[in-house]
Amino acid sequence: MLERLSDKLSQIARQLSGKASISEKNVQDAVDEIKVALLEADVHVRVVRRFVNRTLEDATGEAVLKSVSPGQQFVKIVYDRLVQFLGDERQDLELKGPDTQSVILLLGLQGSGKTTTAAKLARRLAKEGRRVLLVAADLVRPAAVDQLVTLGSQVGIDVFRDPGARDPVKVVKDALAHAKRELFNTVLVDTSGRMHVEESLMDEIVRICKAADPDETLLVADSMTGQAAVDVAKAFDEAVELSGVVLTKFDSDTRGGAALSLKSITKKPIKFIGVGEKVDDLDPFYPDRIASRILGMGDVVSLVEKAQETIDVEEAEALQAKMASANFTLEDYLAQFQRMKKMGSLESILDMIPGMKGRISEEDINEKEMKHEEAIILSMTPTERGNHRIIGPPRRKRIARGSGTSVHEVNKLLKKFEKMRLMMKKMTKNKKYQSQVMSQLGG
Repeated sequence: MLERLSDKLSQIARQLSGKASISEKNVQDAVDEIKVALLEADVHVRVVRRFVNRTLEDATGEAVLKSVSPGQQFVKIVYDRLVQFLGDERQDLELKGPDTQSVILLLGLQGSGKTTTAAKLARRLAKEGRRVLLVAADLVRPAAVDQLVTLGSQVGIDVFRDPGARDPVKVVKDALAHAKRELFNTVLVDTSGRMHVEESLMDEIVRICKAADPDETLLVADSMTGQAAVDVAKAFDEAVELSGVVLTKFDSDTRGGAALSLKSITKKPIKFIGVGEKVDDLDPFYPDRIASRILGMGDVVSLVEKAQETIDVEEAEALQAKMASANFTLEDYLAQFQRMKKMGSLESILDMIPGMKGRISEEDINEKEMKHEEAIILSMTPTERGNHRIIGPPRRKRIARGSGTSVHEVNKLLKKFEKMRLMMKKMTKNKKYQSQVMSQLGG
């Protein structure tokens, strides 16, 4: 996520944060490096100019250069500016109460991930207690209606469609009437996209918007298109006045040009980001948390929230007791591995831990090896998972055959597991070590 920009800015932050004194030349050099990093990240040139000018203005005064820790003060200025350019505060959806019908209109170009986003957002709103109806109003793209129906069934959301319809405005009007009769309090409309912004698309969107009278008009944009996403947002906003943006493929965006440019140029907030292909991979957009991650400072709050969604408190306490008594088994190891997968990729999790940026190489984050480990454990019997010491040479050969791996890989996993059990036992009994870990995590 924004790797190129993050690597460069976190490097600059590390270089300056430890300095006991800095000069105007230090600041100028750092700002010049930031300018290059932003331009390489495909950030809009007007945004880069504003960012650089305001950072220089704030950082060259006496309050910074003569402060007790000027390096850290400079990093804070860069952080504050990043937050400001990303949108200041989290902007939530502005929907009516549960007893009144709210309408959300999703717009965007073809290929931006609009239909998938519709299902993800519907699932999110349903989890919050809203009764959601998805509306298949994309009558242009072949199989768009079928795709939405399939996604709707996956997330447990009803989908309104009219198989013989040719006019999306009529589909929307009929869907709103149906939603009112069936007491759906949230209607989420998936509209047609085109390969590029064109007059016919905008005319259709304007007519749908008038018929739907939406509470939220959200543009779904591909974050990997950089500045092009900003131009698309401006065109849609001029036609129907957007209330916000959903950036898709944010987990694959190594540059960050769209995220850093959108709010400044269009004045429209980013409300959600797509961070994966699964139905739960839609996160609220928090400018302060993203700025923190860009500077390599981690994002402990998001990490804790993700953990809370997947980890049960009672199970966590039972696991801690097992660790302390060295009764942690391969079954427990497998369960933790599977929970962690629900939280996202290992790389995205490590990005949220303060101080981890740049310390762990791609070789250390070997997700292929972790999949092999999972296959090895799944090839064991419940008895073997409960007591790894009974796994002798014949069993190891059988497990290797069953998992499609080698005896060497099985041996490697068992050695690693034994070493980890001892480390966990030591950690749970060493209060000093625990406090060091917590301080690393900002606790």
